[in-house]
Amino acid sequence: MKKKPDARTIIAHVVLIFLSFLCLFFFYILVINASRSHAQLQLGFSALPGSSLIANFKNVVNDPAIPILKGIRNSLIVSGCCAAITTYFSSMTAYGIYAYQFRLNRAAFTFIMMILVMPTQVTALGFLRLITNMGMDDSLLPLILPSIASPAVFYFMHSYMQSSLPKELIEAARIDGSGEFGTFNRIVLPILKPAMAVQAIFTFVGSWNNYFIPALVITSKDKQTLPIMIATLRGADYMNFDMGKIYMMITIAIIPIVIVYLCLSKFIIAGVTLGGVKE
Repeated sequence: MKKKPDARTIIAHVVLIFLSFLCLFFFYILVINASRSHAQLQLGFSALPGSSLIANFKNVVNDPAIPILKGIRNSLIVSGCCAAITTYFSSMTAYGIYAYQFRLNRAAFTFIMMILVMPTQVTALGFLRLITNMGMDDSLLPLILPSIASPAVFYFMHSYMQSSLPKELIEAARIDGSGEFGTFNRIVLPILKPAMAVQAIFTFVGSWNNYFIPALVITSKDKQTLPIMIATLRGADYMNFDMGKIYMMITIAIIPIVIVYLCLSKFIIAGVTLGGVKE
């Protein structure tokens, strides 16, 4: 005979269903608004879809002033490269601080943490002057290369190594004759896969939604990312302002984020205890 669920289980399920509804409700409203015309949106809120979904999509894709396909390509290049570079090199940096004991180990860790609390706006003008002097303005490289050094990802990976990467495993690999890069790539990275997946998602979303730095660096339309194009639509004059196009463009912009999350979310739980050894 099956055991009936107790009151605690029922309450937990009710709370989870309610939270899931809150998370998905805003996506539902976004899709609904993307299917309505500008005139329908001016009438107020509606929980029922409109009949302008295809028309809004065509208006966005065929707008010569907003090359959305190039914007998607640019955003995918920047976000994908940032996610890959950040997770790999920040993990390597965290591994160097964690696995090696040298004189300036603590000082290096403190210095990286000091950079973590520095706002981006403080260094924006100096960064813009630097890339201008290097001839890298109006290109995607300044949006990608700085992601090699990410203090936030470094701190997360360092904390994860302290809880999930025993140093005895590293010593055993060295005794077996494994080189340092071989140890990191073949032994350490598989253990860090769940943490790297989490940070890859966060980095991808952060780079995908980043507007401040691309707006300073990018000047040509062919190299603009999606946030800049969405801001361009929102800043259009009254005669060209179309809320339906804006909602459709936002809907298109969140699709790659959802796909990336679905692809990487399976690694978040899988392998959490991988590589554990007994003391």
